[in-house]
Amino acid sequence: MVRATSRQSKAMTPTLLITNARLVNEGQIIEADLRVRNGRIERLGPSLDAKPGEPVVDAHGRYVLPGMIDDQVHFREPGLTHKGNIRTESRAAVAGGVTSFMDMPNTKPPTIERSELERKYAIAASDSAANYAFFFGATNHNIDAIRALSSEDACGVKVFMGASTGNMLVDDEQTLTAIFRDSPLIIATHCESTPLIEANLAVALDRYGEEIPVTEHARIRDTEACYRSTDLAVSLAREHDAQLHVLHVSSGRELELFEAGPVDGKAITAETCIHFLHFTDADYATLGNRIKCNPAIKSAEDRDQLLGGLLSGQLDILATDHAPHTMEEKSDPSYLRAPAGLPLVQDVLLGGLELVHAGHIELPLLVAKTAHNPALRFGVRERGFLREGYWADLVMVDLEAVTRVTSERVLSRCGWSPFEGRTFRSRICSTWVNGALAFDGERVVEHTHARRLQFAATRS
Repeated sequence: MVRATSRQSKAMTPTLLITNARLVNEGQIIEADLRVRNGRIERLGPSLDAKPGEPVVDAHGRYVLPGMIDDQVHFREPGLTHKGNIRTESRAAVAGGVTSFMDMPNTKPPTIERSELERKYAIAASDSAANYAFFFGATNHNIDAIRALSSEDACGVKVFMGASTGNMLVDDEQTLTAIFRDSPLIIATHCESTPLIEANLAVALDRYGEEIPVTEHARIRDTEACYRSTDLAVSLAREHDAQLHVLHVSSGRELELFEAGPVDGKAITAETCIHFLHFTDADYATLGNRIKCNPAIKSAEDRDQLLGGLLSGQLDILATDHAPHTMEEKSDPSYLRAPAGLPLVQDVLLGGLELVHAGHIELPLLVAKTAHNPALRFGVRERGFLREGYWADLVMVDLEAVTRVTSERVLSRCGWSPFEGRTFRSRICSTWVNGALAFDGERVVEHTHARRLQFAATRS
């Protein structure tokens, strides 16, 4: 059982030697040692000798990966902290092998002004267990603030092209054009067509009244609603030569809008999320509102096509869209009232490794989708790879151990997981953030080494 935190104690100095590891990096698995010095990877190689007084961790042949960079989380702070906050959710993240996160702007108040952006950075500097960055939110009225942004301010500009949690829908055509034409940062979009969703909802209300079953969710927020909005975003990006990243692609049809191949050099990229690869619309019957999310989990055919998109490179990144709600909120019997979103950061890497066990994806490609590609796409400096000189964000995993998912192990403030009752065929043994031990396999270890992510001025 995962425990919330160890007793408050001085964290391990970010200097150590990891021996007898299988390092997974840049398409290869290499048996080697790894030395960390002052929080960075100093040396990679076979049979490195321990220096006097140097802490040594024997990996015993386990795999060491670069820590996951999750480019899409909702940690709920400020304003929604009864669901989660930066402190609780970042600790759930490191317990799941996520060493860096990029948080979304639909908080209360929304992150649509520079002052709110800096407020979140200040909270994270004090409270976060993982490295952090924040998106700036677009509205129909803040284009001047978007134009003034630089890579030192935010990881990107989030545009809700479909209504979801929060009231940040950008539906003014002139504003959308201005954002795609003028944004100095990557534009990350939530793509669903609100008019189509509203039309589908009207049909469901006509049929069921207020008692719409959650099994209708994938029909209300259907493939056409996603495709039409994604097509618009891609068209705008091509017209204005914008850098576009489409978040949480949920349908196989959308894949035709994206190019296959490596992420390097792409101006238009896309991702999917772990829940779209593990659940289908058949699961609404048993899990109900627990797996209600926007965009909706769709068919088994969509799931299989999304897996294919990861393999082809049409989908560049695997993320979470971690979005916790309390069980009381999720247990509301009304489909119309129950909120959309799932807590996922503690289970994402284990869920990805489960796809490795099932033969759906090779381990080095999973590492590319969770660490290398987020770093490349967003221009994250000196992270996402096992390279000498890079920050030592590391995860050790055992592919021969198991993890049973129970509510007792959940560290997210909401206290539940959509994977409860499942047994993953892997285990997170250790997580290091900038060389400091952040999770020891049983409990989160308090440390003070998390840092604000730095970004290159020019991104892939």
